[in-house]
Amino acid sequence: MANLGLYIQALVYIAAGANHFISPKNYLAIMPPYIPAHNLMVTLSGIAEIVLGIGLLFPATRSISAWGLMLLLIAVFPANIYMAMASRFRKLPAWLRWGRLPLQGLLIWWAYRYT
Repeated sequence: MANLGLYIQALVYIAAGANHFISPKNYLAIMPPYIPAHNLMVTLSGIAEIVLGIGLLFPATRSISAWGLMLLLIAVFPANIYMAMASRFRKLPAWLRWGRLPLQGLLIWWAYRYT
């Protein structure tokens, strides 16, 4: 039970990464216009989430994977800001759009626990 949070976190990232390939339109939609190569970025971030999620499961790679996840969360933060502010997402509730921003901080803290 002590590692339940670790296993949940690993599963969340592996599933989220796989979802980049199952439903790429969701991720492409929130890409800010100023970010180049949207398809490539979605693919790379999906691969990173899968690899880093798996890396959390092994003591030898856990710390580097946790640091990698923290960097990835920072790297994708502009997409969350874009989603919160762009008028094209106004049909989504404001609490959902803006709530994603502090959630990134919580996810970074959660990953930091395994460094």
